[in-house]
Amino acid sequence: MTVSNFHLVIQNPTVYLEAMESENPGLQGRHVRLEPLGHRHVDGLVAAAASDSSLYQWSLVPRSKAEVIRYIDTALCWRDAGSAVPFATVRVDDGAVIGSTRFFNLEYWAWPQGHARHGRSAPDACEIGYTWLTRAAMRTTANTEAKLLMLTHAFETWRALRVCFHSDARNQRSRAALERIGGRFEGILRAHRLAADHTARDSARYSIVESEWPAVKEHLGRLLNQDKN
Repeated sequence: MTVSNFHLVIQNPTVYLEAMESENPGLQGRHVRLEPLGHRHVDGLVAAAASDSSLYQWSLVPRSKAEVIRYIDTALCWRDAGSAVPFATVRVDDGAVIGSTRFFNLEYWAWPQGHARHGRSAPDACEIGYTWLTRAAMRTTANTEAKLLMLTHAFETWRALRVCFHSDARNQRSRAALERIGGRFEGILRAHRLAADHTARDSARYSIVESEWPAVKEHLGRLLNQDKN
């Protein structure tokens, strides 16, 4: 089998992502909405990140205004290249920005002509990451509902076959959160990415695949009812 038979290719992913953003300017829930990330969110993200430094020990979270601007600029470059869809996480009740998240590593597989998935413009697989919340939003409905919104979009709008997540292997809080929402542990990727402490981090990999989505969706609905506001 050659690479062209199974790997990533799409004619113009940027056009597709821009169309998606114009047609669906956000993902709306009862407790949070995910707004397409932009420079209008700079001050909100600076305020959201103003927690003690230990909170983000294992996550690359921008702290100063200059860091937030660079963070957004990078996310928008990825969006324009067709490889990411970044969001600001906004609390519905008061409109406060409480964090950020994104789809990235979007994969477009080269399905052969005649296959039911040939010619698709939506991603076949993706990753959810760069997710962080302000301290006050932790252990509330925010993360659960944001994941429900994103996974619903991935599996029901994009009809993705797999969504994966990676966490610093040392980040037990993040790993527990991924397991709580139904992510299945696949293993450890050694020296996988740059860590927040500027070392080569080992990543714990989790995933949810299409066949698991109905059960995961039901599970997330139950968690939303259990979580406090």
